[in-house]
Amino acid sequence: MQFIVRFAATAVFLSAGLAHAQTSVPIRIGWMASLTGPLATAAIGIDTGVRFAVEEINAAGGIDGRKIELLTRDTAGDPNKAATFAQQLIHSDKAQIILGPVNSGEALATVPLVARTGTPNIVTGAVEELTDARKYPRTFRVINTTSQWVSAADDYVLNAMKRRKIALIGDTTGYGAVSVRTATEDLKKKGVTPVYTVLVDPNKTDLSDEIGKARAAGAEVLMPWSAATGVLARLLNARGAAGWDVPVIGHPSLMALALKQLLNKPSYWENVYGSGYVATSYDASGKLPQRTQALLDKIRPKLGGKEVGILLWWIGLGYDAVKLAEHAIRKAGSTEPAAIQKALEGTVEFEAMLSTLSYAPDKRDGFPDGGMAINIANTFKDGCFKLAPK
Repeated sequence: MQFIVRFAATAVFLSAGLAHAQTSVPIRIGWMASLTGPLATAAIGIDTGVRFAVEEINAAGGIDGRKIELLTRDTAGDPNKAATFAQQLIHSDKAQIILGPVNSGEALATVPLVARTGTPNIVTGAVEELTDARKYPRTFRVINTTSQWVSAADDYVLNAMKRRKIALIGDTTGYGAVSVRTATEDLKKKGVTPVYTVLVDPNKTDLSDEIGKARAAGAEVLMPWSAATGVLARLLNARGAAGWDVPVIGHPSLMALALKQLLNKPSYWENVYGSGYVATSYDASGKLPQRTQALLDKIRPKLGGKEVGILLWWIGLGYDAVKLAEHAIRKAGSTEPAAIQKALEGTVEFEAMLSTLSYAPDKRDGFPDGGMAINIANTFKDGCFKLAPK
């Protein structure tokens, strides 16, 4: 009898010890972000949201008792570096989920590599090629697609602005090239051929030649598709120096406060619009959606307690990526890849900050068209904007 009691006590002790060991092992999340280089402004903003979400989850006890260990790697916007880091994070660092990379050009290089290992990947890049339920079954997108940005902007130009002579300008990154191609195809479906199209090196310092050619081609609107605030600022500076008040509408980075600080004159930010989000738009009474305001109130003290000087959609994107990973792990009850895949495939109406996300066994893009909006760039306030007139 004493033997049985001792055995039972030992079994309980070992079981408790195993449970403690399991909960003390962190959940390792790999995070690839271009924190330096021409795309750093956006990545730093998204990284702010990622780190805040991790801190918030860990402060609340982690996920089912396990803290998150965030493994951040600076890709510098280089697809080759991103590919190398993806391999390291999975094989050497044993990351259980990969977030990113931020830039679609880098993600085009990493998504196939991550998919081959069976590791879940929550992508923050927008180009369509990054998600495919058959090719990349464990890759889920937390942001909208490029087509959603492009279509919203094209519709506004054609229907609200009533302009059809369009100049498309992108950069030579993978994202820039794909975005310009997507915009060209979308306009073609809507019966419009751009009067001028160009891709520029993101490090080119003077875009006056491109502005001159767009003007000579008779462009009535400039549509830039680049996430690099430096490129966009140089474009607006060249437009301003030419004394050409043509409207500019395109990538939401046109609305970044960091871009305003690169402009030679504040007036160069006028008549500029970005393809943005309902979530980061003020309504007629000057209020933000409830979930947006809640995140803004929580993160403001971390950002100095004053007006937020970062695009809130960047912060929200990073925050949503981590919270979606948390949701998947909790729903799966483990970090086992197949279980996480099944959990995300069964996720319907997940309330992220930027929108409400829904996935399915054959659906890896969860962002609804209704979450998109067109904003006035120079109405920046706390990282959010007024809606453009209809």
